[in-house]
Amino acid sequence: MIEIKNTNTPIDFNIVQQKIKESGLPSVGNATIRELVRLVNEIEAATKEKFVRMEMGVPGLMPPEVGTQAEIEALKSGVASKYPMIDGIPQLKEEISLFVKNFLDIDVNKQGCIPTVGSMQGGFSVFLMSKNISDKNNKTLFIDPGFPVQKQQLKVLDLDHETFDVYNYRGEALREKLESYLSSGEFTTILYSNPNNPSWICFTDTELQIIGEMANKYSVTIIEDLAYFAMDFRKDYSQPGVAPYQPTVAKYTDNWIMLISSSKSFSYAGQRIGMLVISDKLYNKEFDSLQEKFGNPSFGYNMIYKILYSLSSGTSHAPQYGLYAMLKAVNSGEFNFVNDIKVYGERAKVMKKLFTENGFNIVYDKDENDPLADGFYFTVSYPGLSGEELIEEFIYYGISAISLGITGSERMEGIRACVSQTSKNQFSDLEYRLQQFHKNHQ
Repeated sequence: MIEIKNTNTPIDFNIVQQKIKESGLPSVGNATIRELVRLVNEIEAATKEKFVRMEMGVPGLMPPEVGTQAEIEALKSGVASKYPMIDGIPQLKEEISLFVKNFLDIDVNKQGCIPTVGSMQGGFSVFLMSKNISDKNNKTLFIDPGFPVQKQQLKVLDLDHETFDVYNYRGEALREKLESYLSSGEFTTILYSNPNNPSWICFTDTELQIIGEMANKYSVTIIEDLAYFAMDFRKDYSQPGVAPYQPTVAKYTDNWIMLISSSKSFSYAGQRIGMLVISDKLYNKEFDSLQEKFGNPSFGYNMIYKILYSLSSGTSHAPQYGLYAMLKAVNSGEFNFVNDIKVYGERAKVMKKLFTENGFNIVYDKDENDPLADGFYFTVSYPGLSGEELIEEFIYYGISAISLGITGSERMEGIRACVSQTSKNQFSDLEYRLQQFHKNHQ
């Protein structure tokens, strides 16, 4: 527990201090997202004060009606009594394939378009497959900062990984940095998110081409986490089959797997349904180790009938119909999913201004030479404080976020703020609390 010099804080100082002690957390500033959620819930209950909640990337919008109605109709038709096919209902697979073509301009066979129990299961299944292909030289390289739970998944599977913060390696500098890792021959996968959680950087086409060329050179599989699909609002990615398209490494290599989430872009987080999309080349690739272990050498076959079958025997039936209906509406141009989520960019613009007007600095602020987009996340720091210290102090001011230190970032002074749970009617509370914080630190 850090020492708070000024106890005149918006949230009752003594209650906050007591709740932190009761939490048993060795460091509030280094707590996981879910640990912070629990702590803030308890403080809100004890003080009756509402926090500005920026710690967890929870969609702040209602799910599309077209999805929920399709699920209701599916349930009424009796799908709850039937096991779903492990690789997904056929019509959903077709729409996923069409979605990838319409919004990324990439051709992929529907056999490699597989619904999963959220992108979390998709990523876990890829890691598990890599472990079954080879017990040696199967490290994952994270282009960080990134989503902390993906590293936790590797820890659960007892798999090694390495990371580097991309902050100082944008543009052509990325090539040499990747080469320094991949030349060891120890890596089978590279993982990054684009747009990036937590920094909201977006890789340029130059950088994606470098990543793709390195994948080709070293036969490494790229895991492209598209949790925030089409949410770089500087460009309009909302029109099916019309440029510009969501940038992707798949333009530059066939060694790719995409994790496409429905949680943020479609506000469908509660139904735990994502899309695992495997390139045709990788889906059909054969491995002697898989033949020896499972009696079939195919990557795609074993992903479905060995890995995903073992994990959950498929994805919940009704949500597949919901996702199918949303994708069908999007692919036909009837539903513009980007219009609904642009509000996140609008919130970020206002909130970043409130922070910078009160002594804070934006940590990740550029995409090469271009200003960073306003979106689901942004990162800030305050002079003289580490991210760990800032997170703990913020609790006394009714503001919650997470430290960049738990994301693989080397910018230890920074924190990640998520805009999704902060509505317009909380902007005045945020402004007042930031003003008090700034005043108490001058």
